[in-house]
Amino acid sequence: MNTAAILALAMLLDAALGEPEWLWRRLPHPAVLMGRLIGWGDRRLNNGTAKRAKGVALLLALMLGAGLFGWVLSLFGPLVETLLAAILLAQRSLVDHVRAVADGLRQSLPAGRRAVAMIVSRDTAEMTEEAVARSAIESGAENLSDGIIAPALWFLVAGLPGLLVYKIVNTADSMIGYRTPRYADFGWAAARMDDLLNLIPARLTALLIALPGGVLHHWRDIRADAALHRSPNAGWPEAAMARATGVALAGPRAYDGQLQQFAWVHGAGARAIGPRAIDAAITRLWQAWLVMWAIALVLACL
Repeated sequence: MNTAAILALAMLLDAALGEPEWLWRRLPHPAVLMGRLIGWGDRRLNNGTAKRAKGVALLLALMLGAGLFGWVLSLFGPLVETLLAAILLAQRSLVDHVRAVADGLRQSLPAGRRAVAMIVSRDTAEMTEEAVARSAIESGAENLSDGIIAPALWFLVAGLPGLLVYKIVNTADSMIGYRTPRYADFGWAAARMDDLLNLIPARLTALLIALPGGVLHHWRDIRADAALHRSPNAGWPEAAMARATGVALAGPRAYDGQLQQFAWVHGAGARAIGPRAIDAAITRLWQAWLVMWAIALVLACL
C-alpha cells in the first residue's frame, strides 16, 4: 500500500470516527504527549541567557526525535501508519467543535459564547452573535489548514516521519511561538519553522476552499485579503472562506481585555450573521476535505 492510499484510508477513518473519547480517557493522546515534551523543554531551557539559541536547539531536537520516531513506527507496516495518521488528522473533531458553536447559538447567545470559547483564544464574554459566528468560521478555516491539509500534505511528502515532524513543530508554535517577553526569543525558531512548513499548505487550503466554493475567479481578491492578516499563512484559508460563504470576517476583537482593530476580510460580505453562516462554513470544510481526499485517491491509483 503506497503513502497516498494510506492517507486516503486514514482520512476516511478520521472523518467517520473522529476522536474516540473512550480511548483518550485511558491513554494520553499523541498531541498531549508532544505538549508534555515541549512543556518540559520550556521549563528546563527557557531561562538565563542565549534563549534564542536554546529555542533553536530544542526545536531541532524535537524535529529529529519526531522524524526518527516516525520512521521506526513506519517499519510496523501500513496498518500502524494508517491508524496513527487517522489519529493525527482532525477533520471530524474540527467540524464537531465548529458545529457546537452553531448549536449553542440556536439555544442562546451565552451558550454560543461558551462553545466558541473552546476553540478561540480571544475574549468571548461580551461577544455579540455576529462576533461568535465570525470567530467560529475563522477558527474552522484556519484549523482546516493546520489540522487536516498541512499534516495530510506532509504525510504525502515524507510519510509518517513528515507528519510527526509537522505536528511537533505546530504544537511547539502553539505553546511557545508567541511574541511575548517570555517567548519572543525562546519561541522564535518554533514560530518561524511553523510559518515555513505551512507556507504551501495554507495556500493549498485556500485553493481547496475556493474551488468547490465557486470563488476561484476571486483569487486576486483572496490573495489581497490574505495579505491583511498578521500571519503570513492564516489569512489564506480565512480569506477564501470569507468569499466562499459570502461573509465578512476578522474585524475588531478583544484579547485580554484590550480591543484590537483588525482589518476586515472581504469587508463587503455579510456582517449580520449567525448559525446559518456557520452551517455554510461547515459545508465548505467538508467540500475542501473531499477534494483533498480525492487528490489522495487519484495519487494512490497512479
